[in-house]
Amino acid sequence: MGKKFAVFGVLVLLLATTVALAGGVDTAFYPAGDYTVAVLTNTTGAAVTGLHVEFDKEVTITNKIEIGGYLPATGALTGTTFDFAGGSLVAAGCVELDWQPTDAKPVLISWLSDGKPVGTPYFTSLDVFGMLLGKGIVAMREASPDQLNALFAKFFADNKDYFDQVSQSLGMPLEQSLMPIIMAAPAEGIANFFSTLVGMLGATSLEDVLHGGVDCPELLVLLGQ
Repeated sequence: MGKKFAVFGVLVLLLATTVALAGGVDTAFYPAGDYTVAVLTNTTGAAVTGLHVEFDKEVTITNKIEIGGYLPATGALTGTTFDFAGGSLVAAGCVELDWQPTDAKPVLISWLSDGKPVGTPYFTSLDVFGMLLGKGIVAMREASPDQLNALFAKFFADNKDYFDQVSQSLGMPLEQSLMPIIMAAPAEGIANFFSTLVGMLGATSLEDVLHGGVDCPELLVLLGQ
């Protein structure tokens, strides 16, 4: 089915509208001998007050340089999760972050404003995707439930033929199963549901999920607002 993972691509767009407005984290990674150099640029369009980074294994941060501000570390520089906050970084400012070992990879990078995520996050795993998705849906639901409901109603209507096929392949009506969860479940419940659904559709990687065809111009318009 050419649009097998379209539902998840749309939810990534929805996530971008709930946790982010314009832009987010622009990333560039460079191997440098026995450590990795990352340049993280603030593309949110506004100043930020923090940076949150999670890795897939323990690392030691060996160097940090800000251009356009200062974001001091809030804890130890060895671990898997780091927050840099207590200062600010201007729009289009950047942070160079170096770490060892070189084979450690970031699984989540996000800017913070007053302790809350802002901008589209950088993420590399299905588990993190599910977590962000759940939190993003709950955030929009709490801020504007009618808007969230309308977005999904229009999306399902615009892609009715596709979702009829998906519902047949899964043996359940997807819209009727999905909407009560989206409109009522906690973030963890939403994340668990989509993890199960991803498995049912046969996705094994984040790339599988994010690169399906998506027919959703009404959601694309929301990006960058």
